Amino acid sequence: MGRREGRTGGHTGRLTPPGWLTHGLRPAPAPVPKAAVGRAAVALAAPLAVGLAAGRPEYGALVSMGALSGVIGDTADAYRMRLLNIAVPQLFGAIGVTLGTLVYGEGWAAVGALTLVALVSGMISSIGAVASVSGLLLLLNAVVGAGLPMPGPWWHAPLLLSLGGLFVLFLTLLGWPWRARVPEQSAVVETYRSVAELLAAAGTTDYDARRQEVTRSLNTSYDLILARRARDHGRRSPLVQLLAQLNVVVPLVEAAAAAHLYGRASRRPEIASAVRELATSVERRRGSAPELNLPIPEGPADRAVNSAVRHASAVVHGKGPDPAVMDDRLGRPASLGVRARRAVRTMLLSEPSWRYGLRLALCIGLAQTLVSLVPVTRSYWVALTVTFVLKPDFGSVFSRAVLRAFGTAAGLLVAAAVLAAVERGWWDVPVMMVLAALIPAFSVKGYAFQTAAITPVILTLSDILNHQGFHLVLPRLVDSLLGCAIALVAGYLLWPESWHTRIGDRLAQCVEDTARYVACAFGGPEQAERAHARRRIYRDLSSVRSEFQRALTEPPPTGRRAAAWWPLVVAVERIVDATTAARVRVDHGAEPPGPAEVAGIERQLRELADGLRSSEVLVEVRADLPGDEEGVLAPLRQEVRAARAIASPSPDR
Repeated sequence: MGRREGRTGGHTGRLTPPGWLTHGLRPAPAPVPKAAVGRAAVALAAPLAVGLAAGRPEYGALVSMGALSGVIGDTADAYRMRLLNIAVPQLFGAIGVTLGTLVYGEGWAAVGALTLVALVSGMISSIGAVASVSGLLLLLNAVVGAGLPMPGPWWHAPLLLSLGGLFVLFLTLLGWPWRARVPEQSAVVETYRSVAELLAAAGTTDYDARRQEVTRSLNTSYDLILARRARDHGRRSPLVQLLAQLNVVVPLVEAAAAAHLYGRASRRPEIASAVRELATSVERRRGSAPELNLPIPEGPADRAVNSAVRHASAVVHGKGPDPAVMDDRLGRPASLGVRARRAVRTMLLSEPSWRYGLRLALCIGLAQTLVSLVPVTRSYWVALTVTFVLKPDFGSVFSRAVLRAFGTAAGLLVAAAVLAAVERGWWDVPVMMVLAALIPAFSVKGYAFQTAAITPVILTLSDILNHQGFHLVLPRLVDSLLGCAIALVAGYLLWPESWHTRIGDRLAQCVEDTARYVACAFGGPEQAERAHARRRIYRDLSSVRSEFQRALTEPPPTGRRAAAWWPLVVAVERIVDATTAARVRVDHGAEPPGPAEVAGIERQLRELADGLRSSEVLVEVRADLPGDEEGVLAPLRQEVRAARAIASPSPDR
């Protein structure tokens, strides 16, 4: 392949900042979550009003601080997941602020305690999404407790902060009795609609982008439904029906791969229109099936699409197999106790868990040591900045440090105006309503925008506690820059993996899994096992794609290497598509391939995986893959050749 632009960003002018630096400063095209905006405004302003009415504004400010953490953590769709995302972290937050309060003003004892909390926080964060938020809140509240004098006895702060988080939870769950299954149902509806767009794009250059959307939608739907399925054991509950409707999407997606490569009749608009009607039926819970006017199939690929649409229609309208006896496509999750023991064991024995915990502990220890030796106003902001910048699932450490500096500077402009113009008292309530509403509105736009929205809120609440007014602004900027510097040096530059990324290892594992999938697709396993294998590969490829996109925001050489390897990510996805399409054609009448032909493709993929593990650059390898050029595996061989022929960029790129 020739030199590639696009993802690499090409060459820029001398005065044009590089793409990896400006990527996070462009707002994401995400809709504003109106319900979250309203909840945030009420959740942060109401406690201030109650505190002012009771003559204890500092208590109201603490409750609002707890509500702020709940607003930031309220990112899930399903109500059960929102319950976990908000309630569980509040427990860890209460523990954190209690520990911080106990070592407030204790000098080196505070440094040691916060360093140990940082180690635990970092290790907890490696378990999963809820644990990540819990670890974050544990450390953040410990830092705040150790850096700010809290009003009242030691138990007031954890109680008031927890009340704030629980208030957000209460506002969030108000609609649960009427919308209990709405998030899961909406996710399934969106999955059907994304599949309709996938079929509409069959045979066009837009197909790959639509398939990625289908993968994301399927992942979201299965995560939502199977999370509830672990607790809902009813054999005929509405949830089981939703799961059955989601399961029959998988044959549709598999058939779409065949339609993209081979179909003729299956590319006609009637097919996509029929799937859109299925989405409407799921949304409106229609029991009567409309008449399907599908084009006459012209080959195995068309027959596969026709069969998948009719089967999905039968299940959606309740006339197919009993959903109570249908298998979960990804399997029902293990019990909560089993998953908890597995998570703890993984955390304690995982090298990445210890590495991140030690990295975070080092940076927090340095931050606290610095502010203990050098008198810095508002010193706890240094450690707070380090904590946010080093979050492993928030994106690139380097880009987060840069974006936080920009976001803090923008937020300080707003905070300066508020602290200078608004007198402390009842005017804080309407001002807080406006500032709080901006947090969810800006958070969906990107990390820098979220930082810009959160900064004036925290500064306003801190001023209610400490009454330092406009004098908070400049120290806040200095502390944030110090925290960014510590995170960049001790949390980024000093760690070899920051400069020698091993994103190729994850990709190599996906290539090896693809080789197994090729063998599985044309071997002896049942269809359900093949479906499981395909879903796992696409889920893993989706994670790899996210890792590569994160690496693209790193400075050279990491970002440059990720850009060079990006075409191979796309090539592996196309190989999986071609494998699925070939299997679907065989299932609907095409001549199956011989074992030697399958083994040759599998061998080439395993060699590619070994090559990825042994090199940090892509080296062109011409694949010798003989076979029937009219056979069912001909497109698959072509995709494997393309993957192995991707050349490394020249050394000066």
